[in-house]
Amino acid sequence: MATNSASERHDRLMTLPPVLRGGFRPFFLSGAAWAVAVVGLWVCALSGAVTLPTAFDPLAWHRHEMLFGYLGAVICGFLLTAIPNWTGRLPISGSPLAGLWSLWFIARLALLFSATTGATLAFFLDVGFFVVLGLVAAREVIAAKNRNLPIVVMILLFAAANAIDHGEALGCIDLGGLGWRLGLGLVLMMIGLIGGRIIPSFTRNWLTKNGATTGMPGQPGRFDMVTLGVMAASLIAWAAAPDAQVSAMLLLAAGTLQAVRLARWSGARAVRDPLVFILHVAYAWLPLGLLLLGGSVFFSNLPRSSALHALAAGAMASMTLAVMTRATLGHTGRTLRADGWTVTMYALVTIGAALRVAAPLLPMDYMRAIEFAGAAWGGAFLMFVLAYGPKLLGPRPDGRP
Repeated sequence: MATNSASERHDRLMTLPPVLRGGFRPFFLSGAAWAVAVVGLWVCALSGAVTLPTAFDPLAWHRHEMLFGYLGAVICGFLLTAIPNWTGRLPISGSPLAGLWSLWFIARLALLFSATTGATLAFFLDVGFFVVLGLVAAREVIAAKNRNLPIVVMILLFAAANAIDHGEALGCIDLGGLGWRLGLGLVLMMIGLIGGRIIPSFTRNWLTKNGATTGMPGQPGRFDMVTLGVMAASLIAWAAAPDAQVSAMLLLAAGTLQAVRLARWSGARAVRDPLVFILHVAYAWLPLGLLLLGGSVFFSNLPRSSALHALAAGAMASMTLAVMTRATLGHTGRTLRADGWTVTMYALVTIGAALRVAAPLLPMDYMRAIEFAGAAWGGAFLMFVLAYGPKLLGPRPDGRP
């Protein structure tokens, strides 16, 4: 009868290429590379330099690929890395991991070239990836009787939002953008849930390590639950009725509560550690975006695109980059320390997001502002590929699997 001893697991993993020993390796690297490609193609399409070979219109493709393509890869990499820690079960690796990555990659190509290969094929591959991911995660969590089943449910809901976005983009249904709004809302809830766990925890650990004894971030409590509840209500209302005043008021309330929540985590005291401080900077985009989104309903001179990019290019991208860098360092056996490349990435993604949010309001040519924002934002992810690619593709320095 086969056993799962530590030595057998070690030997099995050591026979695999390093890139297939953990889900974060192929998905973080490919996700970052895809983000660079999507932003580059979108800026070229917006300027008229290229015509995208997709059945989606260029804006719908750009929005879909940043949300379900790039972010889908990062979510998958994070989930496949976190689940073994949650459950104590073996990580998905080897051929199953290669198969899941292949499904994601082929779906990206099928969607980009869907004007030729067909929208139906792209739909089944793209939605199928999230269904498979959700079922794999459900099997692991249920087998271990783990408490993180709500995260699995959110993945399956993300698959449903993806399916709706396909239908809307291709004109099969007309729900006024419900699909991508649901998808973005689910991502923001994941940031609120997971960020609320890791940010105060990492901050508290760093402060303790550096001798602090007072003013520590507390454990999530009733206030956090109320804040997340209000945000969930606001995002559901916004997804269903984005122009309604009740939706705007809920968004403003959620943004205010999230700002208070962030202030309770003592982020300013961790400014000397970029790996910790970037988490606070990234999370700050969440209340700002919610406030801008709510305010755009009441103030016509406040562009909704600025609010959406505060949430997407700001909160979504900055948080994922922060998590990818920290997880890669930790899970490849390296010191949790941000070098010059990493600090520059954090600066570029923040500058790129800020430029994109402010682009409609800047006293300069709008297209030029978009190009500058895209160059800075895309540059951050290109630096991740260059600086962290060797870490993700190569073995751990300590020889462990």
